[in-house]
Amino acid sequence: SALQEMGTGIGAGSVSALVGSPLELIMIQQQRKGGSTMATIKNIATPDNIMRGFTGAAVREALWTCGYLSIPPIVKKYLMDNHPDTFKTSTEARVPAALLGGLFACYLTQPFDTVKTCMQGDIERKTYGSFTQTAKYIYGESSIPGFYRGATFRYGRMVCAVFIMDTLKEMVGPLLYPQAFK
Repeated sequence: SALQEMGTGIGAGSVSALVGSPLELIMIQQQRKGGSTMATIKNIATPDNIMRGFTGAAVREALWTCGYLSIPPIVKKYLMDNHPDTFKTSTEARVPAALLGGLFACYLTQPFDTVKTCMQGDIERKTYGSFTQTAKYIYGESSIPGFYRGATFRYGRMVCAVFIMDTLKEMVGPLLYPQAFK
């Protein structure tokens, strides 16, 4: 069902943040301050820092994964079932499905990613505190547009990524799990 499909994407994304968030923190800190990877890890691998930005990463990953794994098959099925004259095949429905999946993934995740990135860039907490404090700061400084800086380019990248991932999923899935595609 569509609900199961979306729940799977959300669950997978949330769990992936347990690894992704600390790795992004290390990457952002190394980009900001330089130094070796091991020195960066040593400097930030403390209980107070290592999960900094995790909430934003978990929500972003949950919605992003839902957007690229769950939304395209749901949209394709809907289009093929309800508009069979226009969308006769999965391939014909793929472009609108990728556009909607990318839209979902980009614009719902952008505010969470903005807050997370600000927090992870300011590990010293000079400007950005907790998740809520950071969101309030961004809103106070720039209102809603402050959460969406760079979103247009991110959307373009996501549409391409969703299209490619959906194509590969459709091609590789039957090879890996033929019994599920009978």
